[in-house]
Amino acid sequence: MFTAGAESLLHQARGIQDEELQRFCFRVSKLLQDDPGPAAVDALQRLFLIVSATKYPRRLEKSCVDLLQTTLCLPTCPEQLQVLCAAILREMSPSDSLSLSCDLAQNTRQLSLVASVLLAQGDRQQEVRSVAQHIFTVLESRQHEGPSPRHLLPVLSKIMGLAPGTFQEDQTNLLSKRLVDWLRYASVQQALPHSGGLFSTPRARQPGPITEVDGAVASDFFTVLSMGQHFTEDQWLNVQGFSLLRAWLLHSGPEDPGSLDTGAPHERQRTEDKSELEGSTLSVLSAASTASRLLPPRERLREVTFEYCQRLVEQSNRRALRKGDSDLQKAAVLVLDVLCRQEPSFLYRALACLKALHARLGADPGPGPDPGSECTLLPLAQFFLSHGEAAAVDAEVIYQQLLTRLPAERFHSPTLAFEVVRFCVDNVTLLHARLPGLLRPSFPSLFKFLAWHSPPLTAEFVVLLPALVDPGTAVEVLHALLDLPCLTAALDLQLRSSQATSDRPLWDVSLRVPSCLEAFRDPQFQGLFQHLLRTKASGSAERLMPLHQVLQPMASCARVIQCAEAVPTLLQAFFSAVTQFADAALTRQLALVVLERSDSLYRVPQYQARVHRALSSQLLVLCKLRPSLVVELSRELLGFVGSVGSLRGDASMLTCVVWAIGEHLSLACDKRCTVEQINKFFEALEALLFEVTQSRPSADLPRCPPQVITALMTTLTKLASRSQDLIPRVSLFLSKMRTLAQSHATSSAHSEDAGAICTRATELLALLKMPSVVQFVLTPSTEVCHPRYHRDTNTALPLALRTVSRLVEKEASLLG
Repeated sequence: MFTAGAESLLHQARGIQDEELQRFCFRVSKLLQDDPGPAAVDALQRLFLIVSATKYPRRLEKSCVDLLQTTLCLPTCPEQLQVLCAAILREMSPSDSLSLSCDLAQNTRQLSLVASVLLAQGDRQQEVRSVAQHIFTVLESRQHEGPSPRHLLPVLSKIMGLAPGTFQEDQTNLLSKRLVDWLRYASVQQALPHSGGLFSTPRARQPGPITEVDGAVASDFFTVLSMGQHFTEDQWLNVQGFSLLRAWLLHSGPEDPGSLDTGAPHERQRTEDKSELEGSTLSVLSAASTASRLLPPRERLREVTFEYCQRLVEQSNRRALRKGDSDLQKAAVLVLDVLCRQEPSFLYRALACLKALHARLGADPGPGPDPGSECTLLPLAQFFLSHGEAAAVDAEVIYQQLLTRLPAERFHSPTLAFEVVRFCVDNVTLLHARLPGLLRPSFPSLFKFLAWHSPPLTAEFVVLLPALVDPGTAVEVLHALLDLPCLTAALDLQLRSSQATSDRPLWDVSLRVPSCLEAFRDPQFQGLFQHLLRTKASGSAERLMPLHQVLQPMASCARVIQCAEAVPTLLQAFFSAVTQFADAALTRQLALVVLERSDSLYRVPQYQARVHRALSSQLLVLCKLRPSLVVELSRELLGFVGSVGSLRGDASMLTCVVWAIGEHLSLACDKRCTVEQINKFFEALEALLFEVTQSRPSADLPRCPPQVITALMTTLTKLASRSQDLIPRVSLFLSKMRTLAQSHATSSAHSEDAGAICTRATELLALLKMPSVVQFVLTPSTEVCHPRYHRDTNTALPLALRTVSRLVEKEASLLG
């Protein structure tokens, strides 16, 4: 979301027409031709806003584009101007009017800017390979002999993403050698401060040693976690080289790391034997620098990378002075994961340091996870999930903390929420294979992420939901999804009542809910709140209607409304998954939940109507999956159609229930269906139709939609066709309905609805004159639904339809 000022600027930039843009380009060209100053910087910033504010490319004057390229390649041009010129040219890409070349760059900073523009063009005329060649030419020169390649490493990372096959073997070996130098042999002394002064002394300007994250003097080589006031060029290369390291290892590795964990059992056993043998010998060889230097460049890089990451993990055991330093610690585990996938001999050597990290994170007896260590918890869990079976490590404590404790206490962290959910989505197969009883029972904790961050996480949970649902958790998951907006309100209250205010996120301060906070602390509601905020599946469902009433003041909260909007999509994903394995008992349970919960939802604006539409369509799916549901749930369905709540709710739910009764209450769907049951349903639906057509609309009982009325008339006709004694009653009722609809069509504002009701009544009356036809048309058998009945004019269905059409036309002409 942008501020009002930013929105205004974007709106102005998008509203600039081509003529005005060309005049502005003429002004920019004039400023660039003169000695560029602050006015030129301001004009370029405005031009960048204009070309980047729209999705479609803006056309600039060729003279202006040429001046932008010339300014970018001027050796004496200020860096700020060059950055702006490169940004504008990138926004115009791809473009045929560019004449840039890496040969025009005078230094590495210029080369990085020119390369960024060329890469934005796509691989035109082998531009990517040309850029790579120029970068490796710079890398071939030693740092003290030529310009620093620090600015070129991000460009290399971009090339790896755009064209992984661009690098040749000698280039791959060269970059591996340079990375070894940058990672292992950076200075351990701080750089001299750049600013001198009148009162500065040589003693004051002496560089101090690099320190660890806790302030102690560094005891080993420089890493990204080393601390200092000023850094040398090789230290900056160390930091940037490490940021490039994981992508480079994946690019230059022997094979795809994602495929290394799914080998055949005998291959895995051979790997384990090799790892056990080499784990005891190569650990000694790694300490000998002479032996290590004899390795080929890529193997040497892996060895140095392992030592680097091992030191990072050791540094992570120190308490960081700044919270941001702990965020860097997870990178070491990620890189170790790649190393162990590519070369299993590193696995047993890595376990020594990672087990210590595992013990510190997993066995923490404190009240909650360290906010800094949670960043390391995810890659550590990924490592043990990928390699735990080979290393025989039980890391269940880590997974318990990751899937239950962490979401319950840190659900308000957006970054953590996304990373944990993506971890579950990406590793769902491994989690089910190695920890079958952990993921599904943890869904209440994971749903806290969903409740608090529903807009960005809905797509991920649509993918994850099938993995969380099985016959044992399906009913509880359905209740949890329906109560998701209520969970959002409860989490909001949990944060508001929290005593720790330092790490507490912001909420809607305009919403004052003192009564809700009192209820949250009230022992009378503690049991319900504890069930709603549980961390694991309980195997039971609680009726939360008292909480719905208590939390009603929070129904207008923006976060609650956003969560409510995501529920219908999640319900569709849930039923799509559960219908794949649901047996008769589970289908019956789900149908009961749909009926029971239709009138016990948290009253968020528009929430009930959306959920009713989703549940009603899924109820039809369940009935089609198991047609005998209508007979089995006859008592519940009779209670539903006879309740006042079904009339006050959304029409879609009642319409689908009535339709399901007409479709599946027959002997063909269930041999247990009796004439007595058909008569009971007929009387209940007849009374309901009489009530909705004769009662006056009010605030408590709004006007009944025509879809409900037509569905009721059709269902009554279907039931009468299955019990011939009911045909006179339904014919008399339909005649009255037709007369009533005709009178309303001439005197009511809803003439179109009345006309539809009149048409349906006329059609049904015509069908009832031929009882054998009405059952054939309204409830055709499975064979009749075969496509040949619609293609072959000699079959029974087209003949029946033509007969009915003539009857309806004759009836309509008599009425006219």
